Amino acid sequence: MLKRTLIGLIRSHETTGEKAKDPALKTRYYKISMDQAWDEIINMFKKLSGYKLLHEVRNVGEIVVEKRTITGRTQDITLTLFSINPLKTAVDVYSASRGSLGDLGSNYRTILDIYRHIDKRLAAHKINQ
Repeated sequence: MLKRTLIGLIRSHETTGEKAKDPALKTRYYKISMDQAWDEIINMFKKLSGYKLLHEVRNVGEIVVEKRTITGRTQDITLTLFSINPLKTAVDVYSASRGSLGDLGSNYRTILDIYRHIDKRLAAHKINQ
């Protein structure tokens, strides 16, 4: 965590992906159709406190959420759902803080929090890769 805080002194965004060096930031896969995953994730954000659902485009697979940090900064979070095949969906997250200074690792922690909630919600469908 100290490493993420130090990186966060200069960087104010974080993203997940297939080639992420940190295993916690790797793309997550679920054995569930994209439509089912979409509905579960949208319902999760509607019930989750601290997150505000701003925008959703189902045909593109993009969900935009906003979160306020303890320090009062706003984080813009974009979740992208990809349909790998009819019964397999991938989820990536991009989080960026508004403002000019670094985020002290808060975007990293936010992504881990979102993945934790999604993994809990879709536990029966998670694929370990």
